[in-house]
Amino acid sequence: MSWLRALKATSRSGLTVERRPLEPVIAARAALGLALVVGFSLAFFGPAVAASSAFGAFQAAIATFQRSWRPRPTLALASGASLAVSTFIGYLTGAHEVLFLALLLSWTFVSGLAWAAGPTAGIIASSNVAIMLVTVTLPTSVATAAGHAAMIFAGGVVQAALVVLLPVRRWGAQRDALADALAAEADYARRLRHDPVAPFDPVPLMTARSAAAVTPRQARRRPAELHGARGLAERIRPVLASLADPAVGVPKEGPERDRVRELLAAAASLLDAAAHAIRHGEPVTLPAPAVAALRTPDTGRILSGPARRAALRLAALLGDVVETAEPRTETSPRAATRTRPTLVRLAPVVAAKMRAELRPDSPVLRHAVRVSAVTAAGYLLGAVLPFGHGYWAPMASVMVMRPDFSQTYARSVARFGGTLVGVALATAVVQGADPGTYLSAALAVLSAFGMYLLMRSGYAASQVFVSAYVVFLLAMDGAGLTQTVRDRVLLTLVGGLLAMLAYAVYPAWETPRLRGRLADWLAAVGRYAAAVAARYADPVGPACPDVREALLDTRTARVAWQEALARATHEPVRHRGLSHAAAEQAEDALAEFGRVAMLMEAHLPERGAPPVPPAAALAEALRRATERGAKEVREHREPQWDDLRETVAAWSADPPDHFLLHKGSVLLLEALDEVTVALTASTRAR
Repeated sequence: MSWLRALKATSRSGLTVERRPLEPVIAARAALGLALVVGFSLAFFGPAVAASSAFGAFQAAIATFQRSWRPRPTLALASGASLAVSTFIGYLTGAHEVLFLALLLSWTFVSGLAWAAGPTAGIIASSNVAIMLVTVTLPTSVATAAGHAAMIFAGGVVQAALVVLLPVRRWGAQRDALADALAAEADYARRLRHDPVAPFDPVPLMTARSAAAVTPRQARRRPAELHGARGLAERIRPVLASLADPAVGVPKEGPERDRVRELLAAAASLLDAAAHAIRHGEPVTLPAPAVAALRTPDTGRILSGPARRAALRLAALLGDVVETAEPRTETSPRAATRTRPTLVRLAPVVAAKMRAELRPDSPVLRHAVRVSAVTAAGYLLGAVLPFGHGYWAPMASVMVMRPDFSQTYARSVARFGGTLVGVALATAVVQGADPGTYLSAALAVLSAFGMYLLMRSGYAASQVFVSAYVVFLLAMDGAGLTQTVRDRVLLTLVGGLLAMLAYAVYPAWETPRLRGRLADWLAAVGRYAAAVAARYADPVGPACPDVREALLDTRTARVAWQEALARATHEPVRHRGLSHAAAEQAEDALAEFGRVAMLMEAHLPERGAPPVPPAAALAEALRRATERGAKEVREHREPQWDDLRETVAAWSADPPDHFLLHKGSVLLLEALDEVTVALTASTRAR
C-alpha cells in the first residue's frame, strides 16, 4: 500500500464515529464522582487544587472504562495513585529544566514499555504522562504540590468508592464475555447447518477464558452461573463440528443430514437461551421446539455410529449448559477457579515482561523510544514557540501514539479534528459568556460526562469533549483565557505531526514479520494435532491436559497472526515474501488443518479403550513435519512434509483400525500441502 492510500485509510478510520450502545448510567456515575471532587475542592481549597483533583478523578474514571477483568475500584485507585506520584515528582523537578526533561524522558519510556503488560496498562500509563504535563504547572510550592498530589489520589478514591457504593451490572463484563462465547457457539451451530465445514472464530472463547480468571477476593463473590459454562462451551464446539462434518459419516443430503440440521438448530436455540440468561442474570427460558428436537427418540433410529455418539454427547452437554446457566445464590467454589494475581503480586510479572521487550527487534521497545523522543521534542518545542501552555504539543503526542502504525496515524488525525472543534466551542463559551469559577466547573463536568458517554463511539467524538473539559477546567481561575483557539490547535497539530513523523522515521512494521507469525501458528497447530494423535495410542479419555494446553497455544498463535495481518493491511510497506493473496490462502489452509485436528479430538477414545499403536507414529510425524515446516517458513523456503507423507503413504495398504484416524491424517496432509502451494506462489513472486 502506498503512503497516500495508507494516510487516507487511517484518516478515515480515525474520524469514523461508530454506533455503539451507550452506557449513560455508568457515564453519570463517573461524572458524579468528578463533580463531588471538584465541588469539594473549590469550596475548601480554590480553583488550582480543584483542577488537580479533577484531573485525578477524571483519569481514574477513564481507567474504570478500560477493557479489563480486574475490579474497577482497583483500576481507579491504581490510576489515581500513579498520577499523584508522577505529579508530585514532576513538580519537584519542574524548576530545573534538565531534571524535568530527564524525568519526562524516563517516565515516558516506562509508560511506553507498559504496553508489554497489555493495552489497559499502556493506556493508563500514557494518560498519566499526558495529564502530568498539565498538573505540574498548577502548584506553587512543595507543600502545595503535596496537597495537589493528595487531592489527585483522593479523586481516584472517590471514583473507586462510587463503583462500590453505586454498582451498575455487577460482574457485567464477565457476564457479557461468557454470554458472547455461548452466542458465538450458537451462531457456529447455525452456520454448520448450511456449511458443514464452516470456520469458527475462537476469540469469544479466549475472551471468556480471560474473564474467568479472578483474584482471590473476586472468587469469594463470583456468581455460580459464571462458573463452568465456559468449559462446557469449549467441549461443545468440537462435538458440533463432528456432528456436521461429512467426513465423520453423515452424508451431505438425505434423512440423516436433515436430522443433523434439526439438532444443530436446536443446539443454537438452547445456547442462545443460556447466553441471554447469563447476560441478564435471569432464569433460562427453554424453547419447547428445541427441547423436543433433542429429546426425540428418532435420533437413535436415524443416526448411527460416530454421528449418533456425537448427537448423544451434544444433548448431554447442552443439558449441563442450561443447568449451569441458572442463577443461584451460592458462589462457585474457590478450588475450581483460575486465579488472577493481585496488583501487588502482578508487579514483578509486569517488570519481567517489560525487561523481555528490551531487545532491538521489539515493537514495544521501538514504541517506548519513539514516544520518549517525541514527548521530549514536543515539550522543548512548546517551550520555544511563543504560544504559552506549550504542554499541549507533548500531551497530544503521548495520547495518540500507539505501538502500531494504523492506530497512531488514525488517532493523530482524530485528535486534531476533535481538538479543533472542542477547543473552538469551549473557548467561544468562555470568552463570550465569561461563566465564572463555578459555572466553568459545571461545564467541565458536563463535558466529562459527554466524553464518558461517547468514549466507545470513536476517538474523534470523545476528543471534542476532552478538549472542552480541559478548557473549562483551566478557565476556573482564568488560566484558559490566556491562550487562543489558534494557539491550542496549532500545538495539537504539532504534537500529532511529531507522532506521525516519528513512526515514519523509526517504524515497527508488522508486514516483514508476517512469516514469523504464520510460522508460530503452524508450529502451534502442529503440536496440537500431534497431541491429539498421541492420545489415540495412549487413551486417557477426552480430558487431556496436554491436548488442552496445545489447543490454547494454537488459539493464541492464530489470534496473534490475525491481529498482525490486520495491522499490516494498512501499512505503507510492500510485502516481503508474503503477499495478501498468499496470506489469505495460507490462513485458510491452517484453519482447515486445525479444524481436522479438532474433529479428531472430538472422537478421542475413552480411558481404558484399546489403544491404536500406529497413532504414535502419526503424532511423531506431525510434530517433526510442522516444526521443520515452521523453520522453513521463517527462512523464506517452501515447506515440505516428507515425514507425514511417508506415514500416510505407509497406511494406504494397511490403515489403522479406526474410522477417523487414517482419513484425518490424509486431510491434515492435504491442508499442509495447501500451505506449501500458497507460500510457493508468494516466494516465486519475489
